Amino acid sequence: HATPMAQSMSVDEVLSHVRKAVLFIEGITVSGGEATTQLPFVVALFTAIKNDPQLRHLTCLVDSNGMLSETGWEKLLPVCDGAMLDLKAWGSECHQQLTGRDNQQIKRSICLLAERGKLAELRLLVIPGQVDYLQHIEELAAFIKGLGDVPVRLNAFHAHGVYGEAQSWASATPEDVEPLADALKVRGVGRLIFPALYL
Repeated sequence: HATPMAQSMSVDEVLSHVRKAVLFIEGITVSGGEATTQLPFVVALFTAIKNDPQLRHLTCLVDSNGMLSETGWEKLLPVCDGAMLDLKAWGSECHQQLTGRDNQQIKRSICLLAERGKLAELRLLVIPGQVDYLQHIEELAAFIKGLGDVPVRLNAFHAHGVYGEAQSWASATPEDVEPLADALKVRGVGRLIFPALYL
């Protein structure tokens, strides 16, 4: 339990909450932390939703860091309508500095999901002075275009709720996001979603 508000729930308990809200929602998204670390639970939940006549119309999405193996995705994709994945940096070295891990598996996950028509959204996190998107814009744009018609959400970093070194990083402003958006547009990346909020 990372927060006092966290609680353990069974699939049936989650389904009872979903049933109460079913008239007001179009789907569910599992998020985290990292939702795929609870893969058996997520697969069981999505399977139960897809097999329930009153719930099967709901979309089942997962918000993920993309570190799940191909074997894991193969278990999840039959019952998952899509995933939103973050690519926090283009280069592995920059990604390692930001997150403590390489991004090769994330890129593989992004490509696998796109090939299966299950990449609901690719997210790029703009962190002023920390990310390498513009330094690798040609490769990044070519990679994104190769995914097909996938929405790309540009998220603006803000230090609220982060810990460690990231607390000292500058929050992103529209002036930080626009150069990346412009560079992607010029290179043919069309479906950009801009931050709803800057803090």
